[in-house]
Amino acid sequence: MSPIVAKTPVEAVSSIESGENVWSQSMAGTPVKLLEGLYEHAMSKKDISLFQLHTEGANFLADPALKGHLRNKCYFVGGNLRKVVQKGEADYIPIFLSNIPKAFRRGVQPLDTTLVQVSPPDKHGMCTLGISVEATKAAVESSKKVIAHINPSMPRTHGDAFVPYDSFHAVYEEDVPLPEVPPARQTETTLAIGKAVASLIEDGSTLQMGIGAIPDAALACLGDRKDLGVHTEMFSDGVLPLIESGAINNKFKVKHPGKMVTGFAMGTRQLYDYINDNPGVVFLDIEYVNDTAIIRQNPKAVAINSALQIDITGQVCADSMGTNTFSGVGGQMDFVRGAALSEGGKAIIALPSAAKGDTISRIVSTLTPGSGVVTTRAHVQYIVTEYGIADMRGKCTRDRAKELINIAHPNFREQLTKEAREIWDFKI
Repeated sequence: MSPIVAKTPVEAVSSIESGENVWSQSMAGTPVKLLEGLYEHAMSKKDISLFQLHTEGANFLADPALKGHLRNKCYFVGGNLRKVVQKGEADYIPIFLSNIPKAFRRGVQPLDTTLVQVSPPDKHGMCTLGISVEATKAAVESSKKVIAHINPSMPRTHGDAFVPYDSFHAVYEEDVPLPEVPPARQTETTLAIGKAVASLIEDGSTLQMGIGAIPDAALACLGDRKDLGVHTEMFSDGVLPLIESGAINNKFKVKHPGKMVTGFAMGTRQLYDYINDNPGVVFLDIEYVNDTAIIRQNPKAVAINSALQIDITGQVCADSMGTNTFSGVGGQMDFVRGAALSEGGKAIIALPSAAKGDTISRIVSTLTPGSGVVTTRAHVQYIVTEYGIADMRGKCTRDRAKELINIAHPNFREQLTKEAREIWDFKI
């Protein structure tokens, strides 16, 4: 049965009723036009729940006027909704990224409608989810109806991205530029961290990295490596020079050799053009991409993640600042554990030693009350700041404290040593 062809975004989402559970495709694939339509449509409805990861470009979802009409349910909290989550006007759901598709497929989180942004149908009638498959593939399979924004600017992608045009309940077509995220500005601190991270990466490693100054700085230091592979939940422009030089060729990967594996991508138009109809890049269901059992099969899997705060025993807080939610659990633990189990693998947490003009240490004696532990001290391996590398493997808590104080900002080392003795009774 052919979908309803809507003339406006509001018309496209008009079938959504009060009390529905709606999923929005997220990241750079966020269907902003459909969400704009939902914003207007929701004003005549009540108690719509909008489940999402980070909805890039949809700042209007934070409008207080939506209260009672639509409530945001966030598996990951982006900057557009951070304040409303912290005020209790939207909800944060802590969960491993790999488990979100399971929640949809097993009915733990029922979905009524899924909103997507897709590439135009090909000659076989197949659209693709483009640069953001993540948990949306599972949502498409689990929802009662799927509403699509067909965007000619969306790259056609390979892997699990394909969705038949005839499976949509309604479609709206408009050519809209995708959001672009330029490379982050580098500082002496991020460059030093990137160099230290890169020193841990050997030839033949399979990389997981995120977006931002530290991953970009690390990637920029890998030009002399050989036979690198990519198996990551997301990637950005930082990989492009390494692909062009041949440093990344995915040659020795066990899972999908010769191909880059990802769940979503976010960057510049140059990145999106590289991805477009490229069979060497496969966008796969995040339940599979982030499956520890899959990650560990690639040799020398290296996971590069970050944190907001780390205590001197190695507990990693990455989703909150005390009781204030800042981001989400995401895929950090999926890849930390997968890399640790990989033959020759390494799990790296990299962060600046201090924040707010070096006035606040990010290595602390105890986590701020209310902070969420994303990576436990039993899982942590390497912690990197601009002052060096702390190897946590096989170390007792007292020795961990020594290692971490050594890579803390010099302004705080004396105080951390004092607190280690007084609070933890460590003889250091």
